[in-house]
Amino acid sequence: MQPGQHIDGPNGPNRLWPMGMCWLIALTLVALVQVPVQAQTQAQTQTQAQASEQAALPGDIERLLSGVVKVRMQAVDKARSSATLGTSREGSGVLIDGQGHVLTIGYLVSEAQTIELTTRSGKLVPARLVAYDHPSGLGLLQALAPLDATPFQLGSSKDLALRDPLMILPAGGRDAASAALLIDRRTFSASWEYLLEDALFTSPPTLQWAGAALVNRDGQLLGIGSLLVRDSAGAGSGVPGNMFVPIDTLKAILPDLLARGRRADAPRPWLGLATETVQGRLLVTRVSPEGPADQAGVRAGDIVLGIGADTVASHEQLYRRLWQQPVGAVITLRVLQGPELRQIPVQSIDRMQYFRQGTVY
Repeated sequence: MQPGQHIDGPNGPNRLWPMGMCWLIALTLVALVQVPVQAQTQAQTQTQAQASEQAALPGDIERLLSGVVKVRMQAVDKARSSATLGTSREGSGVLIDGQGHVLTIGYLVSEAQTIELTTRSGKLVPARLVAYDHPSGLGLLQALAPLDATPFQLGSSKDLALRDPLMILPAGGRDAASAALLIDRRTFSASWEYLLEDALFTSPPTLQWAGAALVNRDGQLLGIGSLLVRDSAGAGSGVPGNMFVPIDTLKAILPDLLARGRRADAPRPWLGLATETVQGRLLVTRVSPEGPADQAGVRAGDIVLGIGADTVASHEQLYRRLWQQPVGAVITLRVLQGPELRQIPVQSIDRMQYFRQGTVY
């Protein structure tokens, strides 16, 4: 179902983790990411066992866990995203204010017909989709009844340092919580016309990543879970982990999402083109049915060589060149289609035009 991801504050008694536990978790995880890949399964099992011991943590852990809810979604009929994401999706969401707004990862709720939240106590609450932001990958919901939960305080992801100890909190309470380290932070680009400038990468991985809360020892929200990745420490590292969207990405756009349902920036042109880098070339692996690239004649198996006169050999080069144009611009792709070199004009659109819209009550 998934596509294909500074610890400021008081050091008083209400911290989520005591200092001794922070050092224990940090030292254990530093050792974990240094072991050979083939030995990681056993080490991760040991680390997960340590994470489960957080049931004994002091402070307001129950109040913190109450702010993570389960998100269930049913897609609209013939949703464009159903082919890759499924018609029913499930993950986590994080309460961020007293008005019932729940932050999650956007692919869980795109093209939603119905959305339901399940609280820590088992209460079922319907929700509506407030905003979906493709540039960040975030989705914003609003519960349509009280959640009886405590909102998370938004932290500062920009000050998070490598090897800082963190907690990953998906829906499911103490048993689902796990300890992790920040392994890397870097630009992340993906096949579905997505680029995140400052993605956060953690390890060891959780298998309940979608919409999970990434928090520091003060219980502040630092990121939202997006992906399971093979190389959290960088290309070729072989260190599995998770990618998180940093919370600072939300802060700049939250007022717009609440007021308008989308960011105020001009939308980016979208082609409906999925590619993978193979031997230094961009191989088309999929085109969105009835999307711009599909209608223009681009096919799976084609090789994208450039946009106009500019050569592109990576996702980042392709997207940065594409996004220099406004929505509606005709993008001329230079494509190797079989033995033939073709110039294919593609009429770009706003991706939101492609989604089928449901009525969420």
